[in-house]
Amino acid sequence: MITKLDHADAKKLMDENRELIVVDVRTREEYEEVYIDGAISIPLDELEETAGKLLKDRERPVMVYCRSGKRSMEAAKILDRLGYKHIYDMGGLIDWPFEVVM
Repeated sequence: MITKLDHADAKKLMDENRELIVVDVRTREEYEEVYIDGAISIPLDELEETAGKLLKDRERPVMVYCRSGKRSMEAAKILDRLGYKHIYDMGGLIDWPFEVVM
């Protein structure tokens, strides 16, 4: 199941759920420029083949984000198809109002 979150709810979930894995699905170059602290980089074009290796527990909650929200939606659908149970789509980092790593 995929749950779409606004930024405030996404931040709250990150702060409260220590089991949550935050995944940045932008390119590695985009990730190196700016990212949310604690997020791991799995570019969208690598997600399907590497999710099983990097996100082994399909019961653990996963939140995805990208630059504008398009790739995160695609990533959420891929994870859903792969059998992940708790998927959150935060959308885009472009208008993220909270702290980032630069």
